[in-house]
Amino acid sequence: MARVRTGVRALSAVLAAVLGATALAGCSSTGGKRAEERAQQAAQGRAAVDTPRWTVAMVTHSGSGDTFWDIVQNGAKQAAAKDNIKFLYANSDEGQQQAQLVQSYIDKKVDGLIVTLAKPDAMKAVVAQATRAGIPVITVNSGAAESKEFGALTHVGQDETIAGEAVGEELDRRGRKKALCVIHEQGNVGHEQRCAGAKETFGGQMQNLYVDGTNMPDVQASIEAKLQTDRSVDAVVTLGAPFADAAVKAKETAGSKAEIDTFDLNAKVAASLTSGTLGFAVDQQPYLQGYEAVDLLWLYRYNADVLGGGRPVLTGPQIITKKDAGALEKYTERGTR
Repeated sequence: MARVRTGVRALSAVLAAVLGATALAGCSSTGGKRAEERAQQAAQGRAAVDTPRWTVAMVTHSGSGDTFWDIVQNGAKQAAAKDNIKFLYANSDEGQQQAQLVQSYIDKKVDGLIVTLAKPDAMKAVVAQATRAGIPVITVNSGAAESKEFGALTHVGQDETIAGEAVGEELDRRGRKKALCVIHEQGNVGHEQRCAGAKETFGGQMQNLYVDGTNMPDVQASIEAKLQTDRSVDAVVTLGAPFADAAVKAKETAGSKAEIDTFDLNAKVAASLTSGTLGFAVDQQPYLQGYEAVDLLWLYRYNADVLGGGRPVLTGPQIITKKDAGALEKYTERGTR
């Protein structure tokens, strides 16, 4: 967990610097008033800048009904409102279809693109085409390893291997001995990296369980069958919040005592952590991924700014447990955590 704590300290330092700059602006009555007015405008959905109305499109690998991407979009829309940006969104969990959606936005000559690289081979050519067309690209969530190679300005998200390692270490702290890592999207390199990272640091046994994430009854049935046939499994790790609920139901019907843990946070996960239904969650702050990606594209268009120095801008991981969940519930309920 040393690297996770270091990442949290670094993020805290950045936030402290931002807050310090805000406080200094408040020393001037004029500057403070202007900052306050801009904050009010952004909160009301009005632009806080007078730059041109640029168009930014986001194309993700999300399937339907994944609440994680709702939170990403909430962050992106808030930044777009502040930055006078027209925000467009499209998604497909099929790599080739995702690439076609990106191509459609290139053809529309958008001013910036935000893409995920869960299936990088399918996206490489179209991202290169965007950069050749002079459209700046930022990758989010998936594809930290490929982002720079593909020509993106930067990557915003968590390092999936480090996140997986944090899970393995947390399972050890909890005394777990045998775990399932439930992969709900085959071919997603980020998912494989999470489970591989967890296996690397976990002192017990870890086995990958592949399920069809587009069919929630199948997800539940697959986990239930595994728990029924192997009573030694004492932990189940899902890779997305919606699948945690299916795992909880599978545990109940299988009569298992396994702890259910998950990646990602939403209102239901926060409530389940508080009640003890879930053991822990790994938060990568999806709201921040959407917000920062849009804001960084605005900064690039306005001031040629690039953040990260060639390295990913990390938004996680952070291990959330029962003691943390209560303080975060109000944010999950409004769709920002």
